Amino acid sequence: MPLVSRLVPTVETIRRGIAVIVSSNATPRSTKVDRSARGASAAPGGIALILLCFGYGYVARHLASSLRAEGVEIRGTTRSAEKARALEAEGVRAFLFARSRPLTPAAFSGVTHVLVSIPPDEQGDPVLDTHQEELRRLTTLSWLGYLGTTGVYGDRGGAWVDEDTPIEPTLARTDRRARAEAAWLASGLPVHLFRLAGIYGPGRNAIRQLLDGTARRIVKPGQVFSRIHVDDIVAVLKASMARPHPGRIYNVCDDEPAPPQDVVAFAAELLGVPPPPEEPFETADLSPMARSFYRDNRRVRNARIKRELGIVLRYPTYREGLRALLPLERGDRR
Repeated sequence: MPLVSRLVPTVETIRRGIAVIVSSNATPRSTKVDRSARGASAAPGGIALILLCFGYGYVARHLASSLRAEGVEIRGTTRSAEKARALEAEGVRAFLFARSRPLTPAAFSGVTHVLVSIPPDEQGDPVLDTHQEELRRLTTLSWLGYLGTTGVYGDRGGAWVDEDTPIEPTLARTDRRARAEAAWLASGLPVHLFRLAGIYGPGRNAIRQLLDGTARRIVKPGQVFSRIHVDDIVAVLKASMARPHPGRIYNVCDDEPAPPQDVVAFAAELLGVPPPPEEPFETADLSPMARSFYRDNRRVRNARIKRELGIVLRYPTYREGLRALLPLERGDRR
């Protein structure tokens, strides 16, 4: 069987997952599909899938592209009319949304899946605060994915963590994330939490940074970061849609936490160029935000996505990921 077939569930597989929810009376009302909505039935081929993305950023766009190619209707939110027009041009049904500008009822009609990638603000989670009741009344909803961060684990001195490790956020932004996670889990919705490691992929990687002249090799002894290719994130999300388990938490990262300077050096080797010089973390000219990322040091385990969702990572380390990205970033046409 080709790797991509094992890696990424098809929409038919996701429909079967919904059909199981429909035929089972063991799930909460909020996770059942309304068989009469939009003419959908419990038969796997008769369920119309509609994904509503709160926030249409890097991950949402890649997931939507994969699902749209299989006939799924995609709806997405943005804060500006200009971006809404751009989304419509991509084939996405766009809606304006902000804490001060709630969605219209039309945005929710028939929605079967929801992806939330908007981060919490100082007031809380804007999606949950604004639309929890609308989501709870949505009888067609079978799956809601919340994109969080492995940052909630805090600093572990380089030790390993998994989903059962108690969270200990050390930064204000990760504390907000932890509070948002708790609020979503208590919402009564079919929530699945995805704690994402550092995301890379097309246009967002060490090769691109080298080509743009922005790559740096900041060295803090013992520091490692976990990371994940966006294609593998999409695979995890689709696998979860096909095997819904409301309330479950998943770490989404690859197999090898690694020092950031090693990733840049490998990208330079692929390009055949000298790597940037090493800069000691203590004296490097970094913004407060950039410096804050080095405050926490941990290694994140990913066994659950493999064991429960059947994931076989296409890019188990940054090496496979960067090798695959090289032709795209270099503009090769061969």
